[in-house]
Amino acid sequence: MFGGFQPPPASQEEILAAEAEATFTLQRVAAAAAALYLSPFVVDAVCKIF
Repeated sequence: MFGGFQPPPASQEEILAAEAEATFTLQRVAAAAAALYLSPFVVDAVCKIF
């Protein structure tokens, strides 16, 4: 009843490409989060210098 259309299974190459894209996305998110976390400290340090 709820079977409907099922897409064909992904090939090994497609799975590896999706995993690589997901890993890269997570790395970008982690780098952006670290930059946003550290930015107030950097601004504070620069303000103390000048």
